[in-house]
Amino acid sequence: MLLWFSEMARRDLLFHPEESAKDIFRTEDGTPLFTELESRAADKVLAEMFAEHGDKVIAACYPVFMRKAGIPRALDA
Repeated sequence: MLLWFSEMARRDLLFHPEESAKDIFRTEDGTPLFTELESRAADKVLAEMFAEHGDKVIAACYPVFMRKAGIPRALDA
């Protein structure tokens, strides 16, 4: 899980895992971040993660999400 979230962050595609990828838009111009096909693929990966790992998905995403947000101390938690 951590690898998936890290790769999404590296590509500037990270979003909160409880959101649907289809509901994520670029702040610069308001266009969708993902195509319909990409949205379905990302949502499928997340659904599989939640089915297998439950709330551990959020815990895995948290340090990556916080670092991407510019709060690197989150990795110390």
